[in-house]
Amino acid sequence: MSTAQSTPTPRAGGRSHVRWVICALLFLATVIAYVDRSVLSYLEKFLEGIIPGLNSVAYGHITGDFMFAYMIGLAVAGGLTDKLGTRLSFALAITLWSVAAMLPGAAHSVTGLGLAMLLLGLAEAANFPVCIRTVAEWFPQAERALATALFNSGANVGTLIVPFAVVFFTAHFGWRAAFVASGAMGLIWLALWLLIYRRPERHPRVSAAELRHIEAGRGEAAAKVPWTRLLPVKETWAFAAGKFLTDPIWWFWLFWLPRYLEGTFHLSLAQTRIPFATVYLISIVGSIAAGWLPAYLLRRGHSANFARKLTMLICALAVVPVIIAPFSHQVWAVVGLVGLAAAAHQGWSANIFTLPSDVFPKTAVASVVGIGGSAGAFGGWLLSNSAGYIIHWTHSYMLLFAIACGAYLIALLAMHALMPRLTPAQLG
Repeated sequence: MSTAQSTPTPRAGGRSHVRWVICALLFLATVIAYVDRSVLSYLEKFLEGIIPGLNSVAYGHITGDFMFAYMIGLAVAGGLTDKLGTRLSFALAITLWSVAAMLPGAAHSVTGLGLAMLLLGLAEAANFPVCIRTVAEWFPQAERALATALFNSGANVGTLIVPFAVVFFTAHFGWRAAFVASGAMGLIWLALWLLIYRRPERHPRVSAAELRHIEAGRGEAAAKVPWTRLLPVKETWAFAAGKFLTDPIWWFWLFWLPRYLEGTFHLSLAQTRIPFATVYLISIVGSIAAGWLPAYLLRRGHSANFARKLTMLICALAVVPVIIAPFSHQVWAVVGLVGLAAAAHQGWSANIFTLPSDVFPKTAVASVVGIGGSAGAFGGWLLSNSAGYIIHWTHSYMLLFAIACGAYLIALLAMHALMPRLTPAQLG
């Protein structure tokens, strides 16, 4: 790697679009991450009759184990990514999480499932900090929201794949094979990453024109930024507040929606496939649309502050109708409402993930994303552990849907209060 960094790389002739190839790799990595973390959520009801002691409370603790480890991993992953660089960081992370993703297939108890998910959460935490750092390196500001939306839509595609893949592997090879197959995908991706990825200024297929386009308007400091300079900054806390309040809602849909559909509408594992997949198919549209809208507004002459926050307000308002879902006795009405909320979340996510690269130097982006992601994971841990007890005690999801309804509007108000303008953060 030191040789690659010190040796000048000849520029490719003509026009190139290598940055979109890199974006495609980030998309595939996110697909794999969400397949790996979603297999258990889809199999949970099925495994209640197989794994002794598995119920809503135990499942809440298992998902809480994942979220707790994810929180710790995010706190570490951002700094390590800024220190080690994107290529090495991603290679190490996906190797570890691919192995961890296979471990639930060897579990025979609730404790075994919890330990496996804890290790998976710790390793998978690197995905978004590395992806956001990569986008900051490979894309100019005007394209970052779209690039983030595109790779972030991998979360929807990965979750969409799960019901079909899990049912297939469970029916033909047993439920343990579903975990092994999901983990193996990451090792295939690792080979592609090592073969293709280099920094843009060192990539032999990046043309001079594309490199100029990528570097347009950067003007950022090259020095590393320690956490001691990031933690006192209000922009860091604005991002962290937004993640703390809204990330748990996405985790709720991911971990609890299959159980809700199966339990409420008495669906089998196979019958849940189409409704569950439809939710995430709808959410892809929201992710792409909310990534496109800020770029459109920026081209029309609006400020980044206006473009990002207007888009996030639209997303926050689109979540509100989900409060009706618990009152519905029609599965497809619930699918439509939750699908709209999931689409809004993904649009929100594409824009909130872009905020650190808007106001921080690129060498600090992964660390800020790690701090905010840890706050989001902490919120997810609180909600995951609480959800099992809420459902067990009330036999209802009403309170959980109500939390989802208002979380985004509260988050946007908190973020705007802390960060009324998207101006460069004043690091001490």
